[in-house]
Amino acid sequence: NWRAIVKDGDTVVIPGDITWGMTMEEALEDFKFLDSLPGEKIILKGNHDYWWSTKNKADKFFEANGITTLKILNNNAYKVGDYALCGSRGWFFDSDKQADKKIVAREAGRLRMSIQQADKLGGEKIAFLHYPPIAGGQVCQEICDELVNGGVSQCYYGHLHGYSTSFAFNDEMFGIKFHLVSGDYLNFCPKLIVKF
Repeated sequence: NWRAIVKDGDTVVIPGDITWGMTMEEALEDFKFLDSLPGEKIILKGNHDYWWSTKNKADKFFEANGITTLKILNNNAYKVGDYALCGSRGWFFDSDKQADKKIVAREAGRLRMSIQQADKLGGEKIAFLHYPPIAGGQVCQEICDELVNGGVSQCYYGHLHGYSTSFAFNDEMFGIKFHLVSGDYLNFCPKLIVKF
């Protein structure tokens, strides 16, 4: 489906769960496979991306291994056409554990930094998250506050698979349009967001 739809010059955002590799070295063949597909790919961290380290380390690893089309979205943003792409992993919205609250606060801070970088680039802001900010009638208020305060117009997220996709929120709230884009939900067919 990717090769049938995506062309060189297109940009594809993959919102996490990139590979089962536990280290970048273990994930190398998966990175090479993604690199072989048409288009530029912007990737962000999912809950299964145990290989994830820092953007700087990933950039150096990609360069050392001849991987030229993968870009890390982490505390930064990218300009694609008239759009500024920003995002973060996010976190669970339904946990009262203190450790989870700390992670939510950290992820909200990362999203804020990414949105600030998007502001510097200019253009309409589109956010990508791994975890859903809204699902099953519940809201991760800290993440949604950052999206609203940052003037984000659209938010795309993954994480939900199989039966859990029935809890997805694919509608507008807080003036933002939300969309689930996990692979199986889309029948493993890339979703067109903007056509230039």
